Amino acid sequence: MITLVLARAANGVIGRDGKLPWHLPADLKHFKALTMGKPMAMGRKTFESFPSPLPGRRHIVLTRSEWQAEGAEVAHSVDEALAMAGGDVAVIGGAEVFALFADRADRIELTEVHASPQGDAIVPAFTGWREIAREDHAGDGDRPAFSFVTLARA
Repeated sequence: MITLVLARAANGVIGRDGKLPWHLPADLKHFKALTMGKPMAMGRKTFESFPSPLPGRRHIVLTRSEWQAEGAEVAHSVDEALAMAGGDVAVIGGAEVFALFADRADRIELTEVHASPQGDAIVPAFTGWREIAREDHAGDGDRPAFSFVTLARA
């Protein structure tokens, strides 16, 4: 099972300057619940955006270079990353990595952020998917409203 796990704003933005352009503690908690105990596939920049490797998860990092880092298992292709993961993997970004896995994904766990922030990492809308679950959350102060949405192949 290949699952894309991401938060995406209404305008497609998923990041700005290597960070999330919003602070949603409920989304971070949701991300942790979805990824705990699983291998996660990600790009180098996503891995480097963490202060340290996230506990309880494997970090399979796709890179074109001979890069290495403590806590990272390096893969140089999608096939190599999937072989390392052994079947069930959470793909967590960034935009280029989502694009590489999109055709192979079985499911998308999407946090729809109901805002349109500025950003430099963008993921286009998902087509060919059907919504199978939705949980809406109201905004709070400077935190935008958001929805946890599960998508399956149509």
